[in-house]
Amino acid sequence: MTKFEELQNIMTRLRAPDGCPWDREQTHFSLKAACIEEAAEVICGINILEDTGDPDNLIEELGDLLLQVVMHAQIAEEEGLFTMDDVIQGISEKMIRRHPHVFGEETVSDSGEALDKWGDIKKKEKAGKEWTENYLPDAFDEAKELIDVAKRRKGFE
Repeated sequence: MTKFEELQNIMTRLRAPDGCPWDREQTHFSLKAACIEEAAEVICGINILEDTGDPDNLIEELGDLLLQVVMHAQIAEEEGLFTMDDVIQGISEKMIRRHPHVFGEETVSDSGEALDKWGDIKKKEKAGKEWTENYLPDAFDEAKELIDVAKRRKGFE
């Protein structure tokens, strides 16, 4: 069993009927604050690494962010929406599609050209789904509000 599978099993156990009441109560909606807070804490870990060379905080915070992904996938699987394998398959396929200069026959001369090609491919992938972008401004606003709440809760405001 891989460490990742072990983490998935831990999450399944936490959400089982005889698991943790708090973990069982969580929903995609209820986890939004924790998800954005963990992402901010990853940034903190990166800053600590950059300033001190110490990776310990980044390791911990990446684990916490990974836990968010595992928990959301577990909830979705319980709801019959998708599985962690679907998430992994989706990102794997996206990385291959968006890197034809690595996994295909195309070439790029530098990172700028690679980024341009990424953008072109992304635009083609999103064709017909442009409406999803309408949700992004509100999501950024909500993320900012959730960060402000987390800052107050931790005593930084």
